[in-house]
Amino acid sequence: MLESIRRTTAYIQSRINGFEPEVGIILGTGLGALVNEIEIEKQLMYSNIPDFPISTLEFHSGKLIFGTLAGKKVVAMQGRLHYYEGYSIQQITFPVRIMKMLGIKTLLVSNASGALNPAYKKGDLMIIEDHINLQPDNPLRGNNDEELGPRFPDMSQPYRHDLIEKALEIAGKNSITCHQGIYVSVTGPNLETRAEYRYLRIIGGDAVGMSTVPEVIVANHMNLPVFAVSVLTDEGFPDELKPVSVEEIIAVAREAEPKMTLILKELIAQL
Repeated sequence: MLESIRRTTAYIQSRINGFEPEVGIILGTGLGALVNEIEIEKQLMYSNIPDFPISTLEFHSGKLIFGTLAGKKVVAMQGRLHYYEGYSIQQITFPVRIMKMLGIKTLLVSNASGALNPAYKKGDLMIIEDHINLQPDNPLRGNNDEELGPRFPDMSQPYRHDLIEKALEIAGKNSITCHQGIYVSVTGPNLETRAEYRYLRIIGGDAVGMSTVPEVIVANHMNLPVFAVSVLTDEGFPDELKPVSVEEIIAVAREAEPKMTLILKELIAQL
C-alpha cells in the first residue's frame, strides 16, 4: 500500500504546482455543492489519478478539488467511495491516506443518513460525536506499516471534541437545528427493514448510513483530527416507517445543504 500511496501522492503533487492543502473535505451523497464556495485552483478527475478508485454512482462527480475556502487551503473529494460499490475497505479509505500525505491537518466529513432518534426530523443536521461500526471489514486489517500509524490505534475520541463544540456554537448562533449523536455505519446499499431500524436504535444509534466510519478509522490511524456531520434525509422510525427513494433522499440533502455549508465554512475559518 505504501508504494501506491507514494506513487499517487507524487502524481497529484506534480499536477497542483506546490499547492499544500491544510484541510481535507469528504462530501457525501447530494452534498457536493460546497465546492461552489471554493476558489478553485485545480481539479483532478479520479479516473486520471494512478491507483485512485473511481466513484461509480451517477450522483457523485468523482473529482479532487483544490482551492481556498474561508481563507484556508483545502482539498475536497466531490464524490466519495462506498464499500457497497464493490471496492475493498482499503480502497475506499485510500483517498484519506493521500490527503494526509498531501499535508492536510484536519479532515471534515459529511454524509446523508437516516434518523433513528425520534427526536430528530428529516432535514435536521447531526454532528457525529461517536460511532458504531457494523461494516463487515476493517481498513486496518492486514499487515500494518508503522509509517502510516500504529498497529492498535486508540479510538476513545474519534471525533474531536473541540471541533464539535465550535460547530455547535456556530449552529446556535445561526439558529440551525443541529443535534449531537451516534452514527451507525452499515454496508448497504439497501435501506433498512423495520426490524433493523429498531435494532440499530436499541444498540445506541441516533442515525444510520453507509459510509464515514472506515474513513474516520483511517484518519485516526494517521493521527488526523476529524469532524463529521450528517444531513438527516429520511426517518427510520419503525412504527411510522414509509417507503423512501434515493431521489427523495438526495432532494432532502440538497435542501438542507446550505445549513451544513455555513457550519463547515465558519468552522474552517476558525481552524
